[in-house]
Amino acid sequence: MDDLYRDYILEHYRRPHNFGVLDAPTASFEGANPLCGDRITMQIGIRDGVVAEIAFTGRGCAISQASASLLTDEIMGMPVEKAEAFRADDLLDLLGIDISPARLKCAMLSLETLEHALAEKPDSATAVEAPASADATAKP
Repeated sequence: MDDLYRDYILEHYRRPHNFGVLDAPTASFEGANPLCGDRITMQIGIRDGVVAEIAFTGRGCAISQASASLLTDEIMGMPVEKAEAFRADDLLDLLGIDISPARLKCAMLSLETLEHALAEKPDSATAVEAPASADATAKP
């Protein structure tokens, strides 16, 4: 069973999902792990209170890059409030393998970077536009 999960991690490392740069991100943040040199830049595009686009670039070990790939797949299309509530245990569940204490920082780099990017978004990015009402001009 572990071999299946290792292959899964290596596949996300070799062919990461959502790897690239957004044309007009709502927020962006570059995170790094100074202990091993892993780097990830996470960009998010928020529309109507939802993570409409997400992309990352970076370099590092298989765990850090696969973690970013899996995380971006999971967060895409998610309401911002739910994305902000995403936790380390959720990401570890996505990875599906036991992570040693030495590799935990590698696995969490993408989540920490996402959290910083979400914290830097403009407040207006999470506002959901109310539908236009036919009575919008009517006075009470």
